[in-house]
Amino acid sequence: MNADPALNQTMTAEEFFAWAESWQDGERYELVQGRPVRLQAERVSHAERKASAWLAMRTAIRGAGLDRCRSFPDGVSIWVSDKAVRRPDVVVHYGPYDGDKVFAPNPIVAVEIISPSSVRTDVDRKLIDYFAVPSILHYLIVYGDEAKVVHHRRLVADGPITTSILGRSDVIDLSPPGFSVTVEALLES
Repeated sequence: MNADPALNQTMTAEEFFAWAESWQDGERYELVQGRPVRLQAERVSHAERKASAWLAMRTAIRGAGLDRCRSFPDGVSIWVSDKAVRRPDVVVHYGPYDGDKVFAPNPIVAVEIISPSSVRTDVDRKLIDYFAVPSILHYLIVYGDEAKVVHHRRLVADGPITTSILGRSDVIDLSPPGFSVTVEALLES
């Protein structure tokens, strides 16, 4: 397949979303510093961990009776800035949304499952990008092979960020909005 010339040009987030809808090469992209970046192909184990994390979040949200919260699987983007769009493995959104859009307008939790090709980006650049979004209060980085989750949390937009490293038997408090999930449930596959 021929490469799209847009891959070599800078674009805004709005242009990126329009391009992503029209450019159907079967690949997944993020917008990084105004340029589309193709995401690596993933292994089956990574897909299983993403599914487990999505289901754990969905189950915890429903269990807490949070009707205004939704857990979205990979494919729903976070509009970070005019030059950055991220696609976490799981997004928790709070409030109304347009089901025809490809991004969550009010994300509150971003979850990334570590893979060998993403570890550096997930622990540094995405931490900065996700917390540039005022609505994001929690960023979870799941280390499946080590049965650990790093939980970055802030209680209010622009507030200080605290970090906890949690093991398989720990519970992650995701307040606000008011639910919790076990590390075990996130790791299950």
